[in-house]
Amino acid sequence: MSTYKAACMPGDGIGSEIITEGRKVLDAAGEKFGFDIDWTEYDTGAEKYLKTGELISEDDLKELKKFPAIYFGAIGDPRVKTGILEKGILLTMRFYFDQYINLRPIKLLHGVETPLANKKPEDIDFVVVRENTEDFYVGIGSRVKAGKQHDSLEVLRDLYSVKFGIDVDSDADELAYQIGVVSRQGSKRVMEYAFRMAESRKKKLTSVDKANVLTDVYGLWRDVFEETKKGFPDVTTEYNFVDAVTMWFVKNPEWFDVVVTPNMFGDIITDLGAMIQGGLGLAPGGNINPKGTSMFEPIHGSAPKYKGMNVANPLATIWAGSLMLDTLGEKEAAASVVRSIEHSILAKAVTKDMGGSMRTSDIGDWIVKDVLRG
Repeated sequence: MSTYKAACMPGDGIGSEIITEGRKVLDAAGEKFGFDIDWTEYDTGAEKYLKTGELISEDDLKELKKFPAIYFGAIGDPRVKTGILEKGILLTMRFYFDQYINLRPIKLLHGVETPLANKKPEDIDFVVVRENTEDFYVGIGSRVKAGKQHDSLEVLRDLYSVKFGIDVDSDADELAYQIGVVSRQGSKRVMEYAFRMAESRKKKLTSVDKANVLTDVYGLWRDVFEETKKGFPDVTTEYNFVDAVTMWFVKNPEWFDVVVTPNMFGDIITDLGAMIQGGLGLAPGGNINPKGTSMFEPIHGSAPKYKGMNVANPLATIWAGSLMLDTLGEKEAAASVVRSIEHSILAKAVTKDMGGSMRTSDIGDWIVKDVLRG
């Protein structure tokens, strides 16, 4: 019997409640399919920050690097300024563990309503592979008052390091600038992942960019895509500008199989994807390093006003657990978890936000039984 070591980080607000249900289901899947998960829980989030002033330490990161998977609940607290926890914990982990793939399945389950007219589950079933460590999210930029200013900016990655020395001489009252970084190495590795995924699905890959306007940054992205596709002759490819792809997601989602996108555009279009698959309560995400530590989480927030009320929808968290199992190689178990989520929806065994009356813990118990029944 295989045993997988996994870190568990409940986080803030409803995080503890939803992660508890996710763990129940994953443990049941292990019982059904013959593996164990050895969980280690870590206290990271607002309470720790407010007590100690610490977000996540170097020692914590070194310890977490021993795990192939991190199961994350939710983060955010009204007592802490917006962005401090997200940048100081989530983004720190993404960059430290070089989780260069953000994986988002956009799949409409049977029993779920989509806001798209006349679209059915067979029409909405694709995956967005978002580059997760570059683009305009590298966090380098500045605000400049009138006059002269020199900025030294630096990006440090496992793949490369780059320094920018910028002299600004401006008579504007104030201006701001942000630098986006797209590298050949960073683009190629995420594209190869997306091509391999397309090979295992319907053999179609769509690349998203805005190369008609941001010609240097996304021109490099296109160059690398053209080079990479030569190694995958069985995969049909196409380009979409980001503004156009939002239109086609709504009008013809059935056109898409695997979509690969730079970081910023991926952040935008996956939220649209979440809505067409039924809302944030059903949207999981994976931050993946195929050879290192990956992290799996629901994409919704921590909903602190519902903390401790046992009313939060745990389905996105349970689905994120399915992504974790799939990444660990337990593909049959992963598929079983998604089927059981769908069964719960069809049986109306859902929380109030989806028109049901069940509590958070009831959902976990229901899905556990369904997984074990097989």
